[in-house]
Amino acid sequence: MPAETHSHRGPIDHPELERIVREQLAEILDVDPDAVTPDARLRDDLDADDYALLELVEAVEAELGERMVGLTIDDEDVAEWRTVRDAIDCVAAGLNAEANP
Repeated sequence: MPAETHSHRGPIDHPELERIVREQLAEILDVDPDAVTPDARLRDDLDADDYALLELVEAVEAELGERMVGLTIDDEDVAEWRTVRDAIDCVAAGLNAEANP
């Protein structure tokens, strides 16, 4: 099997997951990382549009996919995100579902 399908890294804890989502979002939106707080509103505070949120999903799936083969985030869930915390919680739920099929 290709190396990408095997993980040599341990499970992801919540602080690390939060860091990953916040860093990816700051990069995609080209904003100060300090502005990307868990309570920041995606559209109102960070000016994130649908395209940016889909980019976030792709980036997180790519980064975390190295550890969790098959991790996917449902587009319908993304439509419900209001804050950065919503995005973090959704990814965490996806990781839990993947770890406990």
